[in-house]
Amino acid sequence: MVKRGRIVAFFLVLILLAATIGTTITGVTKDIRLGLDLQGGFEILYDVEPLDDSQEVNRQVLEATVEALNRRVNTLGISETNIAIEDGGRIRVQLAGIEDQQQARELLSTTAELSFRGVDGKEYMNGTDIKEGSAQQSFNPDNNNPIVTLEVKSASEFYDVTQEIANKEQDPSTPYPENLLAIWMDYDEDSSFADEYGKEDPGYISAPAVDEAIRSNTVQIEGNFTVESAKQLADILNAGSLPVNLEETYSTSVGAQFGEQAMNKTIIAGAIGIATIFLFMIAYYRFPGAIAVATLSVYIYLILLVFELMNGVLTLPGIAALILGVGMAVDANIITYERIKEELKAGKSVMSAFKAGNKRSLATILDANITTLIAATVLFIFGTSSVKGFATMLIVSILVSFITAVYGSRLFLGLWVKSRFLNKRPKWFGVKPEDIQDIEEGEEVEPKVLGRQFDFVGLRKRFFTISIVLISAGILALAIFKLNLGIDFTSGSRVSILANEQINAEQVEQTLEEEFNVKPKQVVISGDNNEIAVARFESELGKSKIGEIQSYYEEQYGNTPNVSTVSPVVGQELAKNAALAVLYASIGIIIYVTIRFEFYFALTAIIALLHDAFFIIALFSLTRLEFDITIIAAILTIVGYSVNDTIVTFDRIRENLKMKKKVKSFKELAKVVNDSLMQTLARSINTVLTVIFAAVMLLFFGASSITNFSFALVVGLLAGTYSSLFIASQLWLVWRGKNIKDKPIQFVKKKNTGGPQV
Repeated sequence: MVKRGRIVAFFLVLILLAATIGTTITGVTKDIRLGLDLQGGFEILYDVEPLDDSQEVNRQVLEATVEALNRRVNTLGISETNIAIEDGGRIRVQLAGIEDQQQARELLSTTAELSFRGVDGKEYMNGTDIKEGSAQQSFNPDNNNPIVTLEVKSASEFYDVTQEIANKEQDPSTPYPENLLAIWMDYDEDSSFADEYGKEDPGYISAPAVDEAIRSNTVQIEGNFTVESAKQLADILNAGSLPVNLEETYSTSVGAQFGEQAMNKTIIAGAIGIATIFLFMIAYYRFPGAIAVATLSVYIYLILLVFELMNGVLTLPGIAALILGVGMAVDANIITYERIKEELKAGKSVMSAFKAGNKRSLATILDANITTLIAATVLFIFGTSSVKGFATMLIVSILVSFITAVYGSRLFLGLWVKSRFLNKRPKWFGVKPEDIQDIEEGEEVEPKVLGRQFDFVGLRKRFFTISIVLISAGILALAIFKLNLGIDFTSGSRVSILANEQINAEQVEQTLEEEFNVKPKQVVISGDNNEIAVARFESELGKSKIGEIQSYYEEQYGNTPNVSTVSPVVGQELAKNAALAVLYASIGIIIYVTIRFEFYFALTAIIALLHDAFFIIALFSLTRLEFDITIIAAILTIVGYSVNDTIVTFDRIRENLKMKKKVKSFKELAKVVNDSLMQTLARSINTVLTVIFAAVMLLFFGASSITNFSFALVVGLLAGTYSSLFIASQLWLVWRGKNIKDKPIQFVKKKNTGGPQV
């Protein structure tokens, strides 16, 4: 008898969730902070250097510098600001959604040491003599030109200074009057008034003549100001001087138009990828697939909610992580549903199959998620800001998917199973009645794919040969072509120009040489309509040159170019951190797999993931695609995914060994491994299909800035599936089976591992 109350409860819960999501999703997405690559803005990493040899750059000085930078940023009215002290005496500044990036850049880095000097360089007053916050932009009443006015703390001191200047005798050998009071910003001891006098753009701000002593405490600074430049000077003076010198070692700026285009394209690509995953799940797994779609919808909502609550910053790689997360989250459903199908084919009832499938799949799902979590955590520790956004989203995805895909799906499907509505309806699970064995007669379910069995283990030498040949070809390609390393690893600058029409590489190169006297190493055209040109320079472009290039192309196309610069020191650090990230992720995975299984399992898993990572690197060498820091993020994602896939097979091998209790011959062990591969084949193929659906959509429809990242993911996913099925397990079989006659595999239950031990 069908218990309709449970079915009613299912629909009530579903309606409640749908109503909650529908009424709150807009507010959640609206409140999520967008990164620089999605709304425009810039990020700069400063090396903090002392003003003179006597100064020590300690924590107190760094905190004072951050406070001064915050005051300056506040004058720009930017709401999303992040200024943080980093190891090595560095300060990272991130400003999102800023319109005039060059103005902000100048505002931040100008030391703002104001000084009043005679023509001989003698200092009479400096910034400490000015009233805080008194500077303001105004207009000269005589000619209506923009000026800056400020107040001195002591009118009597100012009177004494102006009196001394006014009484100076004229030197007939100098072409300028001696009674000038030069106002300098960041005076350089190597420069002099004589050198700067008469220049169109002198090093000093202004040099008014003082004919008589001034009794007022108001100072009027005149110069070749516009309203904007006068206001900027007033803002700098009000913000105060910096206690240190700041030197840019890394910077990246994103135009608002680039950010908007990237976000729109990536969201569309994600929607297509997720919709494809949903359709596949329903088509292949029937009713459980529909349950998975419901829980995955809740999963997406919860991820956005958690990300908003933790005040995370959503970046372009972060959106990619969310989309990939859907493909990875569905893996837990696929593992469970495949186990339920196996139990149904063995002749069990729907209720028994549901319980056994959930019980046997839990440990596998847990092991698979923890290894991916290890890789994501390492990525967060060693990644740059945008990569940290990717890692954060990946970590949140893994944790939330465990809740929704495991417990959410079990709750929803459990309501239907316990209602008894699904009794004698195996087709609803995608199981044909003719495939069901008679459990009472003790018939065993032979694992089959496409209606037949495959001897994967018997073909292991061919698989090894294929991998050896491909690895050899990859080594040869790397030796000949090497990697086309991006500026993240080699230092230099990169300028991305977004045009509103088809753009020509030769034209861009010619313009950069003729207009700005800079020669790019290469110019690459991309975009759906060849509207994006990326120029790469081996040397770092200066702040003024960046400003000129951005202003020129903004006037030309109405879009601010993206500009990234990396110093050699930071480039070396990024390369070092990338290598350490892969190393530490591998060590972490070895330790975990050894604890959960045994050392031979861990060793073969690491060989398999290095095999996958190498294929990504080799293909980047052959295709000459730029290899930057985001590719390391892709490699570490594949590291986690590859081990995830391998562990599912290892877990089934361990389970089958447990059932055998004792394995005494290589042939017997080979049968266990082959059966395990056959049993997990459908899960491996279906999982990689769902993740590849997402990655391929990002590759073809996503933003051009993550095209290489998406390509690396697609290559890695295919290589990861191949190595998990045909390399890792076969290697374990060869190594473990060498001395099996002398040391048979006998299952001994241990508290810590529960794994097969000799």
